[in-house]
Amino acid sequence: MEQEDKKSKSQVKREMHALEKLGEQLTRLPEGKIKGLGLPEELFEAIRFAKTITTRGAGKRQRQYIGRLMRNVDPQPIEMALADIDGEHSAETGHFQELERLRDGLVEETPGVLEEVLGRYPQLERQRLMQLVRGIRRERELNKPPKSYRALFAYLRECSS
Repeated sequence: MEQEDKKSKSQVKREMHALEKLGEQLTRLPEGKIKGLGLPEELFEAIRFAKTITTRGAGKRQRQYIGRLMRNVDPQPIEMALADIDGEHSAETGHFQELERLRDGLVEETPGVLEEVLGRYPQLERQRLMQLVRGIRRERELNKPPKSYRALFAYLRECSS
């Protein structure tokens, strides 16, 4: 019975590497999101410090240290929180891609896009929208920087919020 509960050395190493990878994912998050995870202070400070390290060897030692600190924390809630954050990011990316599709459809005069935009966002000012679209076309003709192109995206994003 005692043999079944004891982990092999390889299993222990795999678990330690998994915790290091989880800690490494935490170092890529913005500080505000890390604070929201409710990590122990020592782990939080170790993650903050890891973000300031620029040398490879020191970074590896800090990641290993974070992995050791992670042994005292239940990784399940952290993994779930990271999955939620990835989901938020994916949803935001999808929303931006949809806005880009609408913007490009307006510029290219794709049939039905103007009605779709006005139907989705009734607070949009049609005159301002068309002004930005004309500005994009003018900038393209004159080979100018895409100032109106970015402005139209920003306007669509503002109205979609």
